[in-house]
Amino acid sequence: MQVFFSDIQLRHAPREFLSRGQWKPCPEQPARATALKAALLSGGHQVSVPPAGDRSAIAAVHDARYLTFLETAHTRWRELPGASETIIPNVHPNGRIGGYPQSIVGQAGFHMADTACPIDGDSLASILASADCAIAAAQSVLDDGGAAYALCRPPGHHAFTDMAGGFCYLNNSAIAAQMLRGKHAKVAVVDVDLHHGNGTQGIFYERGDVLTVSVHADPAHFYPFFWGYAAETGAGAGQGANLNLPLPLGSGDDAFLAALDQGLAKVRSFGAEALVVALGLDAFSGDPFAGLNVTETGFRRIAEKLATLKLPTVLVQEGGYLCPELGQNLVAFLEGFSGSA
Repeated sequence: MQVFFSDIQLRHAPREFLSRGQWKPCPEQPARATALKAALLSGGHQVSVPPAGDRSAIAAVHDARYLTFLETAHTRWRELPGASETIIPNVHPNGRIGGYPQSIVGQAGFHMADTACPIDGDSLASILASADCAIAAAQSVLDDGGAAYALCRPPGHHAFTDMAGGFCYLNNSAIAAQMLRGKHAKVAVVDVDLHHGNGTQGIFYERGDVLTVSVHADPAHFYPFFWGYAAETGAGAGQGANLNLPLPLGSGDDAFLAALDQGLAKVRSFGAEALVVALGLDAFSGDPFAGLNVTETGFRRIAEKLATLKLPTVLVQEGGYLCPELGQNLVAFLEGFSGSA
């Protein structure tokens, strides 16, 4: 299996994020990627540096105005008198149906859903390098079939067409899915992260050619709160092409695997010809976010079930935060997917 990662992805290093009204150390830190890379190497995987990706693959998913914001925001923010080093928005629109502000303060609120997607001077390079991993993995699968893994960091599944959120800036899973659509008539995205893949859902919600399935902690009590409910089934041409499978907080392997079985049945009935797995490892029982109780064995079984689809597959890293078992959970998943013990 081809594996992609670039050390450029380590440059994005936000120190803090706002949680429950308190400034806390940001859990989406470079060390999580370092731990995952070390586990890959110890597991015998070769890690390739992706080439600088074709920016058209990003533009096929993300709004041009949003991409301009990402490219210019930090420079413009730092020109403000008294501005912080890191962009963290302090105002958000309600509904986003009004005008588009010219002020960088207003644009930050418009394009950043929450305070968990800070942007500093080194962020853009890491964000683009993360997308490059997804692009390289998707291209590998397009060229050769089989499977490829993209160690994307920062992650992407909370990013909408024109909005960052939840540590995510460019939607790597959606970029990969859109690339696979260049060859395959129908593509499925199966998200097994602790958190609902709201950005991915939003990008494809009115399309019938990309199925989005997400197994996640119930958003009635957990981030992202406003998306991820079972009643969200798609709209327009996408009606029926979105399946959310929310789980009660604290659910373990059996509940997760049972929900996944429902999701995979939907993938089969949809007739998907290729697959993107939005791979979160934060459903783990020892993850700092402590939402679900999936075990290492559970991750192996999740992967084994996904592999039964026998589809060309891009595995895209999403969440999974620092704990002693983070790397071994990834290795267990990849072994399960590849069928090795």
